[in-house]
Amino acid sequence: MSPLNFACHALAAACTFAALASMADGVGIVEKRVFELPVYSTVGGTSIKHVRVGYETYGRLNEAGDNAIFIPHYFSGTSHAAGRYAESDPLPGYWDEIIGPGRAIDTDKYFVVSADALANVNFKDPNVVTTGPASIDPDTGRPYGLNFPVISYRDTVRVHKALVDSLGVRRLVGTVGASGGSIQAMEWGALYPDFVPRIVQVIGPGFEIHPYVLAMVDVWSAPIRLDPAWNGGDYYGRAEPVEGVAQALTIITLMAQHWDWAAQNFGYEPESADRPPAERLSNRFRIEAALAAAGAARAALVDANHLLYMSKANQLYRLSEDEIAGIKAKILFIPASSDVVFPPALSERAQEQFSARGGRAEFFMIEGGGGHLDGLYQIGQAARAIFEFLASD
Repeated sequence: MSPLNFACHALAAACTFAALASMADGVGIVEKRVFELPVYSTVGGTSIKHVRVGYETYGRLNEAGDNAIFIPHYFSGTSHAAGRYAESDPLPGYWDEIIGPGRAIDTDKYFVVSADALANVNFKDPNVVTTGPASIDPDTGRPYGLNFPVISYRDTVRVHKALVDSLGVRRLVGTVGASGGSIQAMEWGALYPDFVPRIVQVIGPGFEIHPYVLAMVDVWSAPIRLDPAWNGGDYYGRAEPVEGVAQALTIITLMAQHWDWAAQNFGYEPESADRPPAERLSNRFRIEAALAAAGAARAALVDANHLLYMSKANQLYRLSEDEIAGIKAKILFIPASSDVVFPPALSERAQEQFSARGGRAEFFMIEGGGGHLDGLYQIGQAARAIFEFLASD
């Protein structure tokens, strides 16, 4: 394509996207459904009976079964990617900005599927359906606890593949995910190279978890293990390690942010003007109090063992050289400039690695000071890039 033709093509695509994005309505009210498998054999070879995961769909599957996009969710997220469960819901799904009629992931064109991961951390959320250590073991009638087998994100992807097969999907348009969802998006491409022609990895680690992040995730988990109520994972039917979960979520929230976020939103202000931090050890700064409150609020929906299992799933992500070489999809890497969990250098390295093997890879940077969470809250910056990538050959 000549430079002039390329410029005209790019201008036309930009105008088309601008026109589509001006359409106001989203996907509206959505319904949570449940997919079940009588038995699932994990990557490690252990069978799990009666596996259940919740899922949502937006748009319609075409007759050919080839207009579907799968949206795996991030570490502490759920399948609720767009729309609302009820008109009274204060907020829509986390990527509502880019999923819907005329949006980057256009539900007038695509059939979009999103599902809860195995061992989803939000086990107590009534809108989450997942199988994990807090689920009842059919053989004992009691929660699995730590008898639940270790699972990887690959296990979740294999269950989700069975889900999309059951819906009549014959081939995906692509997979699009953020953070832990970006890991799953890449696993889709490695496991099912002829089924997945496009991968969008938003705020992802590339093809493996960096050793530094292995330790970071261990730090996330530490407060739970140190909480006496955790009791080696055997706390069901008794006092739960709520304090440990709250502190773990506080740490995760802090590490997912950037120091610019801390400075702009809190500065050096005390929690209360009449309780200066210099006067007592118990007097806190505003950022301390805000993070602790957020952790405590979220802890009500989170199961401690599920958080530990999901942490392990993140740690286990590492594609082999042969698996990387076997990916047939083209990949769009979308890091966030201020991300300190999965810094942009990891995406840049993965792009170079994939391109050196003859793979097709593109790159778009989200700018901002919100850290890792810019991949959720600033995703609108990448809307046009995602729109054009999904529509390209």
